[in-house]
Amino acid sequence: MFRLPLRDGVELRLVEERQADAIFTAVEQNRDYLREWLLWVDATTGAQPVVEFIRKTLHQFAENRGFAAGIWAAGRFIGSVGFHNIDWVNRKVEMGYWLDREQQGKGIMHDACRVMIQHAFEELKLNRVEIRCALGNGSSNRVAQRLGFRLDGTLRGAHLLYGEYHDLNIYGLLASEWEERNQE
Repeated sequence: MFRLPLRDGVELRLVEERQADAIFTAVEQNRDYLREWLLWVDATTGAQPVVEFIRKTLHQFAENRGFAAGIWAAGRFIGSVGFHNIDWVNRKVEMGYWLDREQQGKGIMHDACRVMIQHAFEELKLNRVEIRCALGNGSSNRVAQRLGFRLDGTLRGAHLLYGEYHDLNIYGLLASEWEERNQE
């Protein structure tokens, strides 16, 4: 099994079907919080939809089009970070993430995203990583900003969530910017 330590007691693990109950439990415990910005939460009604998500991401991983990793702290699933649909022609990918509400503000998501970005640029040799998040989702916007992403623009009314349109920020980070930032 793929495991990558982030810090003492916290690690990334490639999602596996046997983790479905733990993932569902974390979603259930954070349902109201996550539902504010993530449409998939309502469809996560038990372990079976989680198994289907895991199978989809493992298929994506096998085809070298992206993957999802769970964030685990002290043996408990607390969130996820992943790459959605790697665009090999343009050498770019979109990164998505979520974290248990009680775990926020500890730098865990920053560490997880940092490892993912490093993987994108150093291992996958991509040129660009994107983060898309609703303008009103302050936590997600702050993650992108703290990692050095630049706001490339805001798509007005581009995110339909529960019958209401939200503006969507698009952040980008280039391999050259990441390299320059990490040489300081």
